[in-house]
Amino acid sequence: MGGEIVSVVLIVFLFVTLWKGVRIVPQGEEWVVERLGKYLKTLMPGLHVLIPYIDNLAYKVTTKDLILDIPQQEVITRDNAVLVTNAIAFVKVTDTQSAVYGVTNFQLAVMNLIQTTLRAIIGAMDLDEALSSRDQIKAKLKESISDDVSDWGLTLKSVEIQDISPSPTMQKSMEMQAAAERERKATVTKAEGDKQAAILEAEARLESAKRDAEAQVRMAEASAESIRRISAAIPEQELPAMFILGEKYIGSLKEIASANGSKTVLLPGDLMKSLEGLLGRKA
Repeated sequence: MGGEIVSVVLIVFLFVTLWKGVRIVPQGEEWVVERLGKYLKTLMPGLHVLIPYIDNLAYKVTTKDLILDIPQQEVITRDNAVLVTNAIAFVKVTDTQSAVYGVTNFQLAVMNLIQTTLRAIIGAMDLDEALSSRDQIKAKLKESISDDVSDWGLTLKSVEIQDISPSPTMQKSMEMQAAAERERKATVTKAEGDKQAAILEAEARLESAKRDAEAQVRMAEASAESIRRISAAIPEQELPAMFILGEKYIGSLKEIASANGSKTVLLPGDLMKSLEGLLGRKA
C-alpha cells in the first residue's frame, strides 16, 4: 500500500515537472520568464523548455492590438462650460519587457493618461471650438501621449473621440438660452414689422392727403374754368356766380331728398328766382 502511494506521488511530481519545464506559447502572445525572481527572457510563440522550479513564468502578454474603452468623464472648457466626453484607444505591445516592468498596469496607465490629457486639451478651448474640433482634439491627444506610452513599450496606433457633448445641465441651459434668443428675435421682428406698417400707413395717409389736395386744386381750377367759360358766354358779371351756386344748391337738395329714410321733398322758396337766374330770364 505504501509503495503505491509513493508511485502516485512520483507520477504527479513528474507530470508537474514536465508541465513546468515544457511550455508552448500560442500565436499572438509573449510570455515573460523570471529566474529566481529576476527577468530572464521573453518567450515568443512556439515550444520552449524551462528549468522547472527555477524558471518561473511571471507574465503573459498579448501582442494583438488592444482596445481600450476610455470611461466617460466631465470636462470644463475655457469658458466654464461642462462637456461630457469619452474616447477609445488602440494600442499594441511592442516591447514586452518594458510593458510589464515599466509600469504596474500598462492598460490602466494608458487609460488614465488619455483621460487627463483630454481634460487638458479641451480645457484650453471654448465651448463652440471644442464641439466643432473633434479631429483637432484627436490629433493633439495622440501627439501628446505617443512619447509617454512608447516608454512603456507600447505603440499608440489610434485614438478616437467617441462622443463630446454638453452635460445634461449644460444642455438645459443652452436650450433656455436658445429659446430666449428665439423670443428676442421674434420680438425684434414683430417690432420691425410694426415699424414698417406704421411707416407705410403714414406714407399712405400722406399720399392720400396729397391726392386730396391735388383733387381740390383741380376741382377749384375746374370751377374757375367753368366760371370763366360761363362768364364768357353770359356777359352779365353776376349771372355766372349765380349759375354755379344754383347748380350746387340743387345738387345738395337732391342728395338730401335721396338719402335713406328720407320722406320729405324739399323745394327752395326762391325756386322761381333760381330758375330766372338759370334761364337768364323771368319764368
